[in-house]
Amino acid sequence: MVTDRQHRGYLGAAAAFAVCMAGTTLPTPLYGLYQERIGFSELMVTVVFAAYAFGVIGVLLLFGNVSDAVGRRPVLLCGLACAGASAVAFLAEQGLAWLFAGRLLSGFAAGLFTGTATAYVLELAPPGGRARAAFTATAANMGGLGCGPLLAGLLAQYAPRPLTLPFAVHLVLLAASFAVVRALPESVAGARPLRTARPRRPVLPAEVRGVFVPAGIAAFTGFALLGVFTSVTPAFLAQDLGVRNHAAVGLIVAAAFFASTGGQLLVPRLGARRAIPLGCLVLIGGLGLLALSLATHALAPLVLAALVGGTGQGMTLRGAVGEVAAAAPDAHRGGVLSALFVVAYLGISVPVIGVGLLTGPLGLPDAGLVFTACMAVLAAVSGAFLLHRARVTSAT
Repeated sequence: MVTDRQHRGYLGAAAAFAVCMAGTTLPTPLYGLYQERIGFSELMVTVVFAAYAFGVIGVLLLFGNVSDAVGRRPVLLCGLACAGASAVAFLAEQGLAWLFAGRLLSGFAAGLFTGTATAYVLELAPPGGRARAAFTATAANMGGLGCGPLLAGLLAQYAPRPLTLPFAVHLVLLAASFAVVRALPESVAGARPLRTARPRRPVLPAEVRGVFVPAGIAAFTGFALLGVFTSVTPAFLAQDLGVRNHAAVGLIVAAAFFASTGGQLLVPRLGARRAIPLGCLVLIGGLGLLALSLATHALAPLVLAALVGGTGQGMTLRGAVGEVAAAAPDAHRGGVLSALFVVAYLGISVPVIGVGLLTGPLGLPDAGLVFTACMAVLAAVSGAFLLHRARVTSAT
């Protein structure tokens, strides 16, 4: 059991959460260097990126709820081990196969951490500190994702060995995180041995399906926007805008994740029910700015797209989680939330690969315009449905 003295450990869990998630976006500003070194197309960049999403989805589908049975600490330690193996794969990089392995292992780490670390931070929080712990978990997740490209961009631009040093630094941070997590108390009473873990598919009860579909569409669209920013934006910056400074690329990508954290902070004031339609509207604004940048080859709209689109993504994600969690029965809440994140992570794989496929015949800017139009339609449909649903509920 967690004692009062040990409650402060939630900050250590949050720090490990941030370190793990930073590794998932660490390669973002480095893809151009890998293309020069190995030689592969923009389509292959998106496929390598999507390997991460497939790793996350696989873990969420099979082991999304396993920490409820075996405890938080063993699952997080396994996640840190996967993140370390990913860093080693990038350090040993000898071709595309190593990049695929590194991204897949990174996906495994994120899948193990996303739900488990969030629950762990909340459970270790001191009495009366749930709201602060919820923000801490959010900031660790999205802030860690933002710190990855920022750290890699700075090291690649201003330090030697740009394809080695970022992952070596990450390995050191992972080792420290491993020691921190090992020292934390277990928060699950009666946790069973890790060897007893068994795959369990997420469950979607009938009473949650009405809100799950539009909420899932909103989460899908928001993650798709982040997926484009972390996979093809570096190529657009370099090839079409002439921005080849790795630190600048990392900062622009990081801005979308930091803005997402800010967007999530707005949700408690708005309420989850209103946050998703408003978030969809903000998300459409971000997609419009992205389309403007692609059409005019201008940098300023791209930066604004990161800030506005990231804010909309944060609002829709936290609103979707709140609505779905409220509608789900207690016995199935973990499985339902895992299912929601499966849909969300499909958003950073399927559309991103679609952009890669269209880049050959259309070029990157036009492929991006097709993407923004499709995602704007999805956001509009989701927002309109949930707004109508909220009005009907209020009237009733």
